[in-house]
Amino acid sequence: MEGDLTNLGAFIGAGLACIGMGGAAIGVGNVAGNYLSGALRNPSAAASQTAMLFIGIAFAEAFGIFSFLVALLLMFAL
Repeated sequence: MEGDLTNLGAFIGAGLACIGMGGAAIGVGNVAGNYLSGALRNPSAAASQTAMLFIGIAFAEAFGIFSFLVALLLMFAL
């Protein structure tokens, strides 16, 4: 009975940790949307901002990967 409760808590925690993956998807959309908005306003400056676009996307995706890692650890580390 006690092991079932521990597994239940681990699965609930893993589900809550997966919310971070949704946040990462929103972050990537926000970064790409703002880049596109700026590129359409000033096309000549778009080429110099491409590196910042990729850095922003990489940071946002890293947070999603970290939350996925936490979810896996909560599910399978017990």
